[in-house]
Amino acid sequence: MTKHKPGRGTPPGSHAIFLDAKRFLPHIDQDLFPAQSLAAEIYIDSGVRSMERGNVSAGRDQTTGQNRRPHLELVRLTIPRRVYTQAHMDVVAESVIEVWDKRENITGLEFTYEPKYLRFFQARFKPVG
Repeated sequence: MTKHKPGRGTPPGSHAIFLDAKRFLPHIDQDLFPAQSLAAEIYIDSGVRSMERGNVSAGRDQTTGQNRRPHLELVRLTIPRRVYTQAHMDVVAESVIEVWDKRENITGLEFTYEPKYLRFFQARFKPVG
């Protein structure tokens, strides 16, 4: 067994952890933005910011005006090295568990404002229902 050498890769880090919003919230249609809904619920629960990578980010088809409905609906939790403590990671994990436990009550989102460009960055939403 070789001893780990300090330096690059110490402490370990990752580009991100991805949550599969389609599996997390299977009752929410893609046009009600499951990944954006999941990211919002985590933020409401804990203040942890994440990034939606799904229907909102994919935008609309220029010809039809319909949402592109990508195969993946992901929420990205970025985990940079040398930034977060174990306590930070515990808050994130506990929040994801809390949101998981109440997932059936999450209804999805609809636009209150949809900009022509960069909707993933500038759009505004409200809960459906």
